[in-house]
Amino acid sequence: MSYLLDKRIKRDKLVKYIISFIILCILIYFRSPVFNGLSYFSHFIFRPVLVLGNNIGENISSAGSYFYSKKSLLLENENLRFKLNEQETRISNYNSILDENLKIKEILERKQEKTNMILAGILSKPNQSLYDTLVIDVGLKDGIVSGKKVFARGFIPIGYVSEVYANSSKVNLFSISGEKTEVVMVGGDVFMQVVGRGGGNFEMILPRDFILEKGTEVVLPGITPYVLGIVEIIISDPRDSYQKALLTSPVNIQGIKFVEVEK
Repeated sequence: MSYLLDKRIKRDKLVKYIISFIILCILIYFRSPVFNGLSYFSHFIFRPVLVLGNNIGENISSAGSYFYSKKSLLLENENLRFKLNEQETRISNYNSILDENLKIKEILERKQEKTNMILAGILSKPNQSLYDTLVIDVGLKDGIVSGKKVFARGFIPIGYVSEVYANSSKVNLFSISGEKTEVVMVGGDVFMQVVGRGGGNFEMILPRDFILEKGTEVVLPGITPYVLGIVEIIISDPRDSYQKALLTSPVNIQGIKFVEVEK
Protein backbone atom coordinates (compact mmCIF):
# COMPACT_ATOMS: atom_id res chain seq x y z
CA MET A 1 0.00 0.00 0.00
CA SER A 2 2.82 2.38 0.93
CA TYR A 3 4.55 1.52 -2.32
CA LEU A 4 1.55 2.55 -4.43
CA LEU A 5 1.28 5.87 -2.52
CA ASP A 6 4.89 6.77 -3.15
CA LYS A 7 4.55 5.95 -6.79
CA ARG A 8 1.51 8.24 -7.09
CA ILE A 9 3.34 11.12 -5.45
CA LYS A 10 6.28 10.78 -7.80
CA ARG A 11 3.89 10.77 -10.76
CA ASP A 12 2.20 13.96 -9.57
CA LYS A 13 5.58 15.72 -9.19
CA LEU A 14 6.54 14.67 -12.69
CA VAL A 15 3.31 16.10 -14.07
CA LYS A 16 3.93 19.41 -12.25
CA TYR A 17 7.43 19.61 -13.69
CA ILE A 18 6.11 18.98 -17.20
CA ILE A 19 3.39 21.61 -16.85
CA SER A 20 5.90 24.14 -15.46
CA PHE A 21 8.22 23.44 -18.37
CA ILE A 22 5.41 23.95 -20.88
CA ILE A 23 4.38 27.26 -19.25
CA LEU A 24 7.98 28.45 -19.31
CA CYS A 25 8.24 27.62 -23.01
CA ILE A 26 5.04 29.56 -23.69
CA LEU A 27 6.38 32.56 -21.77
CA ILE A 28 9.64 32.48 -23.69
CA TYR A 29 7.80 32.22 -27.00
CA PHE A 30 5.37 35.03 -26.13
CA ARG A 31 7.99 36.98 -24.08
CA SER A 32 7.36 40.56 -25.25
CA PRO A 33 3.85 41.22 -23.85
CA VAL A 34 4.46 39.36 -20.63
CA PHE A 35 7.90 40.85 -19.89
CA ASN A 36 6.68 44.30 -20.85
CA GLY A 37 3.98 43.94 -18.27
CA LEU A 38 6.43 42.74 -15.68
CA SER A 39 8.74 45.64 -16.63
CA TYR A 40 5.91 48.16 -16.24
CA PHE A 41 4.96 46.60 -12.89
CA SER A 42 8.56 46.72 -11.68
CA HIS A 43 8.94 50.30 -12.88
CA PHE A 44 5.75 51.28 -11.04
CA ILE A 45 6.94 49.63 -7.83
CA PHE A 46 10.57 50.82 -7.84
CA ARG A 47 10.15 54.29 -9.45
CA PRO A 48 9.69 56.17 -6.12
CA VAL A 49 12.79 54.46 -4.75
CA LEU A 50 14.82 55.43 -7.83
CA VAL A 51 13.52 59.01 -7.78
CA LEU A 52 14.32 59.35 -4.09
CA GLY A 53 17.79 57.94 -4.65
CA ASN A 54 18.43 60.33 -7.53
CA ASN A 55 17.22 63.30 -5.47
CA ILE A 56 19.43 62.33 -2.55
CA GLY A 57 22.39 61.91 -4.90
CA GLU A 58 21.72 65.29 -6.51
CA ASN A 59 21.38 66.97 -3.10
CA ILE A 60 24.62 65.41 -1.89
CA SER A 61 26.34 66.48 -5.11
CA SER A 62 24.90 70.00 -4.79
CA ALA A 63 26.00 70.23 -1.16
CA GLY A 64 29.48 69.10 -2.12
CA SER A 65 29.59 71.68 -4.89
CA TYR A 66 28.37 74.38 -2.48
CA PHE A 67 31.08 73.67 0.08
CA TYR A 68 33.72 73.37 -2.65
CA SER A 69 32.59 76.69 -4.20
CA LYS A 70 32.54 78.41 -0.80
CA LYS A 71 36.04 77.17 0.02
CA SER A 72 37.23 78.24 -3.42
CA LEU A 73 35.73 81.73 -2.94
CA LEU A 74 37.34 82.06 0.49
CA LEU A 75 40.74 81.12 -0.92
CA GLU A 76 40.28 83.53 -3.81
CA ASN A 77 39.24 86.36 -1.47
CA GLU A 78 42.23 85.67 0.77
CA ASN A 79 44.54 85.76 -2.25
CA LEU A 80 43.01 89.04 -3.48
CA ARG A 81 43.28 90.56 0.01
CA PHE A 82 46.96 89.57 0.17
CA LYS A 83 47.62 91.12 -3.25
CA LEU A 84 45.75 94.29 -2.23
CA ASN A 85 47.81 94.64 0.97
CA GLU A 86 50.97 94.09 -1.05
CA GLN A 87 49.99 96.83 -3.50
CA GLU A 88 49.06 99.22 -0.67
CA THR A 89 52.46 98.60 0.94
CA ARG A 90 54.22 99.30 -2.34
CA ILE A 91 52.21 102.49 -2.88
CA SER A 92 52.91 103.66 0.68
CA ASN A 93 56.63 102.99 0.25
CA TYR A 94 56.61 104.76 -3.13
CA ASN A 95 54.81 107.80 -1.67
CA SER A 96 57.29 107.96 1.22
CA ILE A 97 60.27 107.86 -1.15
CA LEU A 98 58.64 110.41 -3.46
CA ASP A 99 57.94 112.74 -0.54
CA GLU A 100 61.56 112.54 0.64
CA ASN A 101 62.85 113.15 -2.89
CA LEU A 102 60.63 116.20 -3.27
CA LYS A 103 61.83 117.59 0.07
CA ILE A 104 65.48 117.04 -0.85
CA LYS A 105 64.90 118.67 -4.24
CA GLU A 106 63.18 121.61 -2.56
CA ILE A 107 66.11 122.07 -0.17
CA LEU A 108 68.72 121.89 -2.93
CA GLU A 109 66.82 124.31 -5.16
CA ARG A 110 66.55 126.86 -2.35
CA LYS A 111 70.29 126.70 -1.60
CA GLN A 112 72.24 129.62 -2.95
CA GLU A 113 74.83 128.81 -5.58
CA LYS A 114 77.88 130.01 -3.60
CA THR A 115 76.81 128.34 -0.35
CA ASN A 116 78.73 125.11 0.24
CA MET A 117 76.69 122.78 2.44
CA ILE A 118 76.32 119.09 3.21
CA LEU A 119 72.91 117.45 3.26
CA ALA A 120 72.38 115.33 6.38
CA GLY A 121 69.64 113.07 7.68
CA ILE A 122 68.34 113.47 11.23
CA LEU A 123 68.97 110.37 13.34
CA SER A 124 67.26 111.65 16.50
CA LYS A 125 65.19 114.70 17.40
CA PRO A 126 64.62 116.57 20.70
CA ASN A 127 61.99 114.06 21.81
CA GLN A 128 64.56 111.23 21.37
CA SER A 129 67.85 112.92 22.34
CA LEU A 130 68.83 115.60 24.87
CA TYR A 131 66.40 118.50 25.00
CA ASP A 132 66.80 120.81 21.98
CA THR A 133 69.60 118.81 20.38
CA LEU A 134 69.76 116.76 17.19
CA VAL A 135 71.94 113.87 16.06
CA ILE A 136 72.71 113.84 12.33
CA ASP A 137 74.28 111.17 10.10
CA VAL A 138 77.40 113.07 8.94
CA GLY A 139 80.65 113.49 10.84
CA LEU A 140 84.43 113.66 10.54
CA LYS A 141 84.54 111.47 7.42
CA ASP A 142 82.27 114.01 5.70
CA GLY A 143 84.40 117.01 6.67
CA ILE A 144 82.10 118.28 9.44
CA VAL A 145 83.70 120.50 12.11
CA SER A 146 82.35 121.99 15.35
CA GLY A 147 80.79 125.43 15.30
CA LYS A 148 79.32 125.22 11.79
CA LYS A 149 75.74 126.45 11.38
CA VAL A 150 72.93 124.01 10.63
CA PHE A 151 69.94 124.95 8.44
CA ALA A 152 66.47 123.53 7.86
CA ARG A 153 64.72 123.74 4.49
CA GLY A 154 67.89 125.15 3.02
CA PHE A 155 67.70 128.67 4.46
CA ILE A 156 66.38 128.67 8.06
CA PRO A 157 69.13 128.57 10.74
CA ILE A 158 68.23 126.24 13.58
CA GLY A 159 71.51 125.55 15.40
CA TYR A 160 75.18 124.70 15.19
CA VAL A 161 77.40 121.63 15.38
CA SER A 162 78.54 121.14 18.98
CA GLU A 163 80.23 117.72 18.82
CA VAL A 164 81.60 115.69 15.90
CA TYR A 165 82.13 111.92 15.72
CA ALA A 166 83.34 109.63 12.94
CA ASN A 167 79.94 109.05 11.31
CA SER A 168 77.63 111.41 13.16
CA SER A 169 77.41 114.79 14.87
CA LYS A 170 75.45 116.48 17.63
CA VAL A 171 73.67 119.75 16.91
CA ASN A 172 72.66 122.29 19.54
CA LEU A 173 69.59 124.26 18.53
CA PHE A 174 69.61 128.04 18.92
CA SER A 175 66.46 127.66 21.03
CA ILE A 176 68.15 125.48 23.67
CA SER A 177 67.38 126.90 27.10
CA GLY A 178 69.81 129.69 28.05
CA GLU A 179 71.51 129.79 24.64
CA LYS A 180 72.34 133.41 23.66
CA THR A 181 72.46 134.44 19.99
CA GLU A 182 73.21 137.80 18.39
CA VAL A 183 70.52 138.97 15.94
CA VAL A 184 69.58 142.00 13.89
CA MET A 185 66.11 143.53 13.59
CA VAL A 186 64.77 143.40 10.03
CA GLY A 187 64.40 146.93 8.63
CA GLY A 188 66.95 148.44 10.95
CA ASP A 189 70.54 148.29 12.12
CA VAL A 190 69.68 147.44 15.71
CA PHE A 191 71.68 144.55 17.10
CA MET A 192 70.00 142.62 19.89
CA GLN A 193 70.38 139.34 21.72
CA VAL A 194 67.83 136.54 21.93
CA VAL A 195 67.88 133.85 24.61
CA GLY A 196 66.60 130.32 24.01
CA ARG A 197 63.59 129.14 26.00
CA GLY A 198 63.46 125.60 24.59
CA GLY A 199 61.13 124.01 22.04
CA GLY A 200 61.92 126.47 19.25
CA ASN A 201 61.10 129.53 21.39
CA PHE A 202 63.16 132.61 22.27
CA GLU A 203 62.85 135.73 24.38
CA MET A 204 64.37 139.16 23.91
CA ILE A 205 64.66 142.01 26.43
CA LEU A 206 64.17 145.55 24.99
CA PRO A 207 64.03 149.09 26.35
CA ARG A 208 60.47 150.09 27.27
CA ASP A 209 60.34 152.90 24.68
CA PHE A 210 61.56 150.64 21.85
CA ILE A 211 58.75 150.21 19.31
CA LEU A 212 58.34 146.59 18.30
CA GLU A 213 55.41 144.99 16.48
CA LYS A 214 54.12 141.43 16.36
CA GLY A 215 55.41 139.62 13.27
CA THR A 216 58.78 141.40 13.25
CA GLU A 217 61.57 139.11 12.05
CA VAL A 218 65.03 138.88 13.55
CA VAL A 219 67.92 137.57 11.46
CA LEU A 220 71.47 136.41 12.00
CA PRO A 221 74.16 139.04 11.31
CA GLY A 222 75.76 138.71 7.89
CA ILE A 223 75.28 139.41 4.21
CA THR A 224 72.49 136.84 3.86
CA PRO A 225 69.46 137.63 6.12
CA TYR A 226 68.71 134.21 7.58
CA VAL A 227 65.57 134.52 9.71
CA LEU A 228 66.07 133.06 13.18
CA GLY A 229 62.78 133.99 14.84
CA ILE A 230 59.51 135.88 14.53
CA VAL A 231 58.00 138.06 17.28
CA GLU A 232 54.76 136.54 18.57
CA ILE A 233 54.03 138.25 21.91
CA ILE A 234 55.19 141.48 23.52
CA ILE A 235 55.00 141.75 27.31
CA SER A 236 55.35 145.19 28.90
CA ASP A 237 54.57 146.80 32.26
CA PRO A 238 54.57 150.60 32.82
CA ARG A 239 56.37 150.04 36.15
CA ASP A 240 59.30 148.33 34.40
CA SER A 241 62.03 150.05 32.45
CA TYR A 242 62.10 147.29 29.85
CA GLN A 243 59.77 145.07 27.83
CA LYS A 244 60.02 141.42 26.83
CA ALA A 245 59.35 139.95 23.40
CA LEU A 246 58.65 136.25 22.85
CA LEU A 247 59.69 134.77 19.51
CA THR A 248 59.29 131.43 17.73
CA SER A 249 61.37 129.70 15.06
CA PRO A 250 59.89 129.70 11.52
CA VAL A 251 60.31 125.92 11.33
CA ASN A 252 58.92 123.07 13.42
CA ILE A 253 61.85 120.75 14.15
CA GLN A 254 59.54 117.76 14.59
CA GLY A 255 58.34 118.14 11.00
CA ILE A 256 61.69 117.83 9.18
CA LYS A 257 63.85 114.85 8.20
CA PHE A 258 66.88 116.56 6.69
CA VAL A 259 69.16 119.48 7.52
CA GLU A 260 72.11 121.18 5.83
CA VAL A 261 75.47 121.82 7.48
CA GLU A 262 77.95 124.49 6.46
CA LYS A 263 81.32 123.21 5.24
